[in-house]
Amino acid sequence: MADRLEEYRRRRDAARTPEPVPERAPAGGGAAGGRFVIQQHHARSLHWDLRLEHDGVLASWAVPRGLPRDSGRNHLAVHTEDHPMEYLDFAGEIPRGEYGGGTMVVHDRGTYRCEKWRADEVIVVLDGERTSGRYVLFAAGGRDGRDWLVRRTDPPSPGWTSMPELVRPMHPTPAAALPKDQDRWGYELRWDGVRAVAYVSGGRLRLLSDTDEEITGAYPWLRDMAEALAPTEAVLDGVLVRIDRGGRVRGARAGRAAADAQYLLVDLLWLEGVTSVDLPYAQRRELLDGLALAGPHWQTPPWFPGTGAEALRTAREQGLPGVVAKRLDSAYEPGRRSRRWQSVDGG
Repeated sequence: MADRLEEYRRRRDAARTPEPVPERAPAGGGAAGGRFVIQQHHARSLHWDLRLEHDGVLASWAVPRGLPRDSGRNHLAVHTEDHPMEYLDFAGEIPRGEYGGGTMVVHDRGTYRCEKWRADEVIVVLDGERTSGRYVLFAAGGRDGRDWLVRRTDPPSPGWTSMPELVRPMHPTPAAALPKDQDRWGYELRWDGVRAVAYVSGGRLRLLSDTDEEITGAYPWLRDMAEALAPTEAVLDGVLVRIDRGGRVRGARAGRAAADAQYLLVDLLWLEGVTSVDLPYAQRRELLDGLALAGPHWQTPPWFPGTGAEALRTAREQGLPGVVAKRLDSAYEPGRRSRRWQSVDGG
């Protein structure tokens, strides 16, 4: 009987990697079905590894964008070498320079029921802590049969909505002064920069300008934000700026990041299958703050609920042009200029 772990062992040096490297061939046998694990793998590029217990080993696929959460899309799934059963519990740091070098964490684990297992098609029903549903994996040709696709075949969880393809930014109306009923508004510092909506899914970023232009490639320094947010999926409203040592703010230039390049996140429009545009502004900000998004080139600036004078004073002290006042109970109105948001100059 062929040793199904021969390729696995050939690619690894047991003296250098913390991964399990069994010396003996697996016993094999047994029907398909049993346990599975999904590992989030921060290697040369972020991906998720799906491993299914089968015939004494873990049949494995590398899925760059993770398993699809709704039935409307196929995701690439690269069929990799079989892994030993001990890999069900593996998490750790594979040294740089080694095959698969990078950080690996367990994203989900559970059991599965097998409906079909052929050389070119596998249908399973997953029952994990974070992942459940019926999935089909099928060969798509190319690269010696390694390229497969994975598709969810049953409906997503109740209430789930697919990530929107386009949410146009909402804009404020210019105002001469702060609202008289200040306690009914929230206030943000006003940042002059490039307005952009970020669509984050499967650790990948799609960035659109306020004129619907695809600008992802112009800001490569922001892609790490999507990987840091993974596996969370979200649509975020923000402003691309540069903040120099003197505190002056300018629009961020396209291209390589300067040390002062920042994406300032100011609103949350969709999160994990649920649209948030109909929620009150105060609740959207609470959800956004709860994501704790902060990194080398992205941050969630503070907001000031009910304290417009304090916000305006802070804007003046920082040399910013003013504040944006937003009704605490205001929904997000895509593509509209609304009086429920007001732009007030610092004077």
